[in-house]
Amino acid sequence: MAIQSRLSLIMTYLLLIVALVSFTFPFFLLIVNSFKSNGEILEDPFSLPKSLNISHFGDVIEKMNFLVTFKNTFLITAVSVIFILLFSAMAAHFFVRNTTKFNNTFFSVMVASMIIPFQSIMIPLIYIYGAKLNLIETVPVILLIVLYVGFGSAFSVFIYHGFIKSIPYELEEASLIDGCTRRQTFFKIVLPMLAPTSMTIAILNVLWIWNDYLLPSLILSEEKNYTMPIKMKVFNGTYMNNWELLIPAILMTILPILITYLIGQRFIIKGVSQGAIK
Repeated sequence: MAIQSRLSLIMTYLLLIVALVSFTFPFFLLIVNSFKSNGEILEDPFSLPKSLNISHFGDVIEKMNFLVTFKNTFLITAVSVIFILLFSAMAAHFFVRNTTKFNNTFFSVMVASMIIPFQSIMIPLIYIYGAKLNLIETVPVILLIVLYVGFGSAFSVFIYHGFIKSIPYELEEASLIDGCTRRQTFFKIVLPMLAPTSMTIAILNVLWIWNDYLLPSLILSEEKNYTMPIKMKVFNGTYMNNWELLIPAILMTILPILITYLIGQRFIIKGVSQGAIK
């Protein structure tokens, strides 16, 4: 038994090591090739750089107009996530505390909408907001934020709904008896208790919105409004990509979101499991 247990432990560690290498090796290649020239990358992308050439990063900052592009991406992501958290928490609380047949049906429809792929509604969506309402030309950034809030709310409501059911209603009744309004009860009692779940939802939505390319590419037509994933196309040519700038640009784009994920990853599994089983 001791030998079997030890062998099982060794196999587990070996599998974990293989998984770790599989997941980190692409990121390792990204870092290594960020310091190479086009010739070195095309000759052998797996070799170490002959010299640490950091001038590529300066060129990326200049060509991408990095500060403006970073600001656009940050503002769109932050505002979208804040509204997703607020509206989703309020909607989930309403669904949990008002269990009418209509509310249950509406909640089921909202959850079911998560399985609808964006590509299936992409063309009608752009036709309505672009050709008919002309919002893409007039208020593209606001429209993009509204769309992110709409697409991100279904999953967020689902997670919040499971967690709010575990909050005793007696806490809210006590606050109402003490003189709080329902709005004060939600913001002072319920919302603070949702902090772990809110952190989970925030991280997942930040990862999605920050890295999204398709929706901003359809909505943002002016270069001054570009987000970082869209701006990277300046390094793509018709016949050849400028790899020595494109790879550092990818690294600089994903680095902030990677740091955010590493800081908050422990909240993700905890929050999802709480929302799923309670």
